[in-house]
Amino acid sequence: MEATATMDRAQPAHDPLDEASRAVADAAEALVDCWNRAGQNSATRLSALQVRALVAVRRVPGANLSRLAEMVGASVPAASRLCDRLEAAGFLRRDRAATDRREIGLSLTKDGADALLSLSERRAEDLRDVLQHMPDEERDALLAGLRAFTRASHPPDSAPPDRAPGR
Repeated sequence: MEATATMDRAQPAHDPLDEASRAVADAAEALVDCWNRAGQNSATRLSALQVRALVAVRRVPGANLSRLAEMVGASVPAASRLCDRLEAAGFLRRDRAATDRREIGLSLTKDGADALLSLSERRAEDLRDVLQHMPDEERDALLAGLRAFTRASHPPDSAPPDRAPGR
């Protein structure tokens, strides 16, 4: 009798949400791998953090260093070093704010915007390569599921995330 009780505790009850969350996590890992490979295979090799910083500045032009640090999850000194590298590469510009000369705003250069566009195009190509191996009905189901996931992750009563124009 004791052995049966122990075995019952060792096996958790069937939980469809647990199975779904694990399947989504596996799919997200595959997607992130595909996403990151595109960055490594592009002419401009940017780290994931550098890409996040450029995307953040594109979404919030004129953001100051503190705001950028918050958006990318870095300390202000780390964000400053990150900006130094991106500025040296010609992707980012620091400008004094017109309203407060002590405030520094960040903006993308043309090269920075071009690098993000090139990366975005490469990622879309890589994703297309994967999607072409899926049957049409599974691809349609994936898209419907992703749209539902996006809606569920941003309920109507919550503030929408910062988004780039036209996205």
